[in-house]
Amino acid sequence: MPASWKGFLSFGLVSIPIQLAPAARTERISFNQLHKVCHSRLKQPLFCPTCNRNVERNEVEKGYEYEKDQYLLFTDEELQKVEPESAHTMEILEFVKLDEIDPLYFDASYYVTPEPAGVKGYRLLMEAMQKAGYAAIAKVTMYNREYVVIIRARDKGLTMHTMFYSNEIRPAAETGTDKTEVKEAERSLAMQLIQSLAAPFRPEKYHDVYQEGLRTLIDAKAAGQDVIVATPVVQAPPVDLMAALKQSLAQKQPQGEKKSLLRVVPKGEKAQQAQQPPAAASEAPKKSRRKVG
Repeated sequence: MPASWKGFLSFGLVSIPIQLAPAARTERISFNQLHKVCHSRLKQPLFCPTCNRNVERNEVEKGYEYEKDQYLLFTDEELQKVEPESAHTMEILEFVKLDEIDPLYFDASYYVTPEPAGVKGYRLLMEAMQKAGYAAIAKVTMYNREYVVIIRARDKGLTMHTMFYSNEIRPAAETGTDKTEVKEAERSLAMQLIQSLAAPFRPEKYHDVYQEGLRTLIDAKAAGQDVIVATPVVQAPPVDLMAALKQSLAQKQPQGEKKSLLRVVPKGEKAQQAQQPPAAASEAPKKSRRKVG
């Protein structure tokens, strides 16, 4: 995978050549848009309405609309002139305690890896940060924007997280909790319920049930089968909070995620749903004569 950014990580007079690579990416099933008449895949080409034709990438330039349909044109060379120092050097501005940062500010995550010439300095910084218990605040410019970032030391390397600026954080909605009284007995039962559900964090336990359901639906539809879904349990707010807490404690608490409610019906078996109609359409998959990408 190509690096998202290359440059130097500096603290004091120490400069470490590094590169960034995305630490995570979203995995999801995507659907293409097809023409309902012929099932051809619809495309979105770059089209110029004045020249009445599609244009190539090398014909594209950047423009800023300062008035309606009025643009200021910029070349890549002009834009590079205003790049700050953080476009090439990620300078550590200060060190902070990680638990002082509200996770609300975190955006995207990147792995920070050293170039061969910077391995020793990289390890020195990583071990010093681990021992001190501090994370670093720095600035870096990429994707036409200067980010404030937090760099933290992990067992096998440094991780960088881009952060939202304070003006980008939206104010929280009013919850009304200051006008509601909670009894001590209710608070005690709630603490017991939390303790009964407490477990070590194991991210591998959790899965995207919706994406798994889409995959089941796709496979079943491709095989000419049907998919039905059991009626989900809809929970209403409890009328008696104490009774709901006691009942929750009395029940054996489930561990991990709930299983999918989907069931594939084999060929030849009539699909019936006693309580609700199936979530998926039961018609056989329509096939197009054209190759669909």
